[in-house]
Amino acid sequence: MIKEKTIAYLFLLPSIAFLVVFILYPVFGSLWLSLHRVLLSLPALGEPYVGLQNFIELLNDPVALASFKTTLFFVLITTFLELFSGLLIALVIHKSFSGRGIVRACVLVPWAIPTVVASQMWRFIFNDRYGLLNLIVYGGNTGGYRAWLAYPSSAFFSVVAADVWKTAPFAALILLAGLQTIPGELYEAARIDGASAWKRFTKITLPLLRPAILVALLFRTIDAFRVFDLVFVMTQGGPANATNVLQFYGYKKMFTEGDMGYGSAISVIVFIIIFLLSMLYIRVVGKGLFIRHEGADA
Repeated sequence: MIKEKTIAYLFLLPSIAFLVVFILYPVFGSLWLSLHRVLLSLPALGEPYVGLQNFIELLNDPVALASFKTTLFFVLITTFLELFSGLLIALVIHKSFSGRGIVRACVLVPWAIPTVVASQMWRFIFNDRYGLLNLIVYGGNTGGYRAWLAYPSSAFFSVVAADVWKTAPFAALILLAGLQTIPGELYEAARIDGASAWKRFTKITLPLLRPAILVALLFRTIDAFRVFDLVFVMTQGGPANATNVLQFYGYKKMFTEGDMGYGSAISVIVFIIIFLLSMLYIRVVGKGLFIRHEGADA
């Protein structure tokens, strides 16, 4: 008779195979490419092993360093704005009111729209000739219209605005799930004890919402570091490399210039940064959340 543990491993086998084929293989493939000189324009060169040469060149590449700063700035701003706005949205739609179901559905619409479609929509909004933003800001004064995507500062914050609009509902959805796990009796007891709304929020809501905040923070940081389609559709990394994030720079190196080794090195660096940030989040935000209590298995 087959043991239960053997049956459990057999059930897990398809999932393990999926992870190996679609996650581990690409990761190790990128790592292998990053240690080799692979130029699509020079196939006769082969794929010589160069060790850490691609990474050394990356650290001395001024465009790559500027792209890293842009990416870090983008991640910090969008993650903060998405968590903040997501928390506000979650607190609102968590309350009971007439038409709450319709409001919840409307809130999720931006997240449900494909990113490429949303990017194109925002590119139209910021268009200097027929964009909605110019119509709102300048009205019929066509002479005062601004080319929002043609200036470095406004182009960067245009991409930020598009990303926050698109993904804040996702953060709100995670935080809403966390809010629904908080017992209402805690708020009632605090209200009876005379605690103000701010006290109830800071002493009950935020501490008990920490696991959901950690999950939202991890997902949004990872997604912000991987941003590509917004930049590809809206700005192509311009103007003057103002929106040239690392992922897009890696794409240009790999598929425009054909330097697969150098582009893979950029992908590996992004992976390492995301991994380290995730560990930092778990240590700081998740401190105490994963402590195993004695007798938990009793």
